[in-house]
Amino acid sequence: MKRQEEYEIEHCDSVEVHADLLKLVREKMPREEELYDLAELFKVFGDSTRIRILFVLFEAEVCVCDLAEHLQMTQSAVSHQLKILKQNKLVKSRREGKSIFYSLADAHVRTIIDQGLEHIEEE
Repeated sequence: MKRQEEYEIEHCDSVEVHADLLKLVREKMPREEELYDLAELFKVFGDSTRIRILFVLFEAEVCVCDLAEHLQMTQSAVSHQLKILKQNKLVKSRREGKSIFYSLADAHVRTIIDQGLEHIEEE
């Protein structure tokens, strides 16, 4: 376990603004609307149930019944989480007869999760 000192933030001994660096940062900074949308997207990943659903969808396209069975949840609870994932363009659905099958919206979803896993596994 890390000691508290390892997490303390160091700061400058004097105040010196580096205008050239700040100008570069301002030029590269996304618009406020994009930053807001990005923060909202990452909030979606803040729920372990939604992460579990995504891991199932990494392996196969499945219906709500399959997800509910695998996750040991009600279909209603799974549907609620799928709605959030779909609203955020992380999953897509298709109808086949009376069933609705869900899959990942695109390869970016897996990349985001893989990058997150890689980050938390670092020492």
